[in-house]
Amino acid sequence: MNALQTGDERHVIAKSMAEIEAMRKAGRILRGIRDELREKVCPGLTTLELDELFARRARQAKVISAFHGLYGFPGHICASVNEEVVHGIPSAQRTLREGDIVSLDMGIVVDGLYSDTAVTVAVGEVDEEKRRLLEITELALEDAITQCRPGKRIGDIGAAAQKRAEQAGFSVVREYTGHGIGRSLHEAPKVPNFGRAGTGPRLCEGWVLAIEPMINAGHWRTRTRQDN
Repeated sequence: MNALQTGDERHVIAKSMAEIEAMRKAGRILRGIRDELREKVCPGLTTLELDELFARRARQAKVISAFHGLYGFPGHICASVNEEVVHGIPSAQRTLREGDIVSLDMGIVVDGLYSDTAVTVAVGEVDEEKRRLLEITELALEDAITQCRPGKRIGDIGAAAQKRAEQAGFSVVREYTGHGIGRSLHEAPKVPNFGRAGTGPRLCEGWVLAIEPMINAGHWRTRTRQDN
């Protein structure tokens, strides 16, 4: 979610246990598809081929692609290579090469409820900096998840991710954040990957959040390409 799309935390929609169970079902299906794509990543593959595999697997599972057509996005997944932070458009001209890293971001809709997941994958052997970046970002996600308990605050989530990243010498993207999720892909609240512990909206039982650490080896600032 673009950080400019702040949403109003007063509009966070708590989910019922039945809705959470339905979202778990969607999450399990999506995890299976994600893991299959992850295993397919190799030098010589195009990002369009990964997109086509996702579309095929979603049809087989009888689920709806959450990203296709959303805000005019042309792909079924976001495939972002190397310096691309998020929202990379799958392309037959984008061929993965040994030493790349590629972020695969995808979502599905099951019974009107959304699931959203992403993983960044090494293409063959990668250098030490990229290996550390993957490791630290995964640890930042785990640290953030530990803060997701009723009574904690949104700032606790961001502060945990930021601390892990910056202590390792990396930076945290500010312009894009995690978000609430449920009947829509992007719901309130905005969930930054940076912040001050003890600040922000207090977490409540029934909230469902997509936590999305975006960690850079370079500066945290981003720019949008002409293809948006």
